[in-house]
Amino acid sequence: MNPVQLIKLSEQLLLEVKLQKDSSALQLKLKELELALLENSLINDERKKAFWINIYNAYYQILRIDRKVALTDIYKKKLISIAGKSLSLDDVEHGVLRRYRHKYSLGLFSNPLTPKFIKQNAVDKLDYRIHFALNCGAKSCPPIAFYSPTNINAQLDRATQSFLDEQSQFKDNRKVVSTTSLFKWFYFDFGGKKGIKRIFAEQLNKDISDYKITYTQYSWDEELVNFTAENP
Repeated sequence: MNPVQLIKLSEQLLLEVKLQKDSSALQLKLKELELALLENSLINDERKKAFWINIYNAYYQILRIDRKVALTDIYKKKLISIAGKSLSLDDVEHGVLRRYRHKYSLGLFSNPLTPKFIKQNAVDKLDYRIHFALNCGAKSCPPIAFYSPTNINAQLDRATQSFLDEQSQFKDNRKVVSTTSLFKWFYFDFGGKKGIKRIFAEQLNKDISDYKITYTQYSWDEELVNFTAENP
C-alpha cells in the first residue's frame, strides 16, 4: 500500500459510513496496517490532516451508530484501532490534529502525558481550520466532508467559510458579532481575540476589528450522518 492508497482507505471508510454499509473489513485493514507504513506515508501536514480528519469523522459515526457507545464515553475510550494502536477520539482530535494540546486549556498548554505514538504522528503546525471540519454528531457541528491531501487547503477554507457564514450573526449598527462557541472553547488555537477578528477578515472578508464578539449557545442535540453533498 502506498501513501495515496492509505489516504483513500480513510476516504473509503468514511464513504461506507455515509452509505450506511458494513465497514468492518476496512476497519480491520486500518487495524492491521504496518506502523512503519503509517509513519512513512503521513510525512507532511496535508496528508496527516486529510487522513486523521476522515478517520475522526468516520469513527464518531461508527462508535455512536454501530457500536452504540454512550455519549459519556465516546470521546475518551480507546476504541479506534490504527496500525495496532488503540486510540480515542480525543487522541485524534487533541493529540494528533491539535498537536497534543491539553483538552481543557483553551489551546494554551500541551499535554505532558502525551504518548510517543501521538507525538510522532501529530501535525507539525496546528491549523485552526480543523475545528470547522470535525463532526461530533451534534446539531451545531460542521457537516462532514471528504478530505484529500492535494485539495485540503481549499477544502478547509470552504468548510471554514461555510460554517462561519452560517453560524455568525452581525449586528453592524451595534458593532457586535455573535458566533460559534468553538472560538471560546479553543480560544488560543485561533490566536485569541485578535486572531478571531483576523479570521473573519481573511475568510469572510468581514472587518470586525472594532466589534464586540459574543458566543452563541452550542446545540448538543444529536444529528448523525450529517454529510455534505460531495463524495470523494
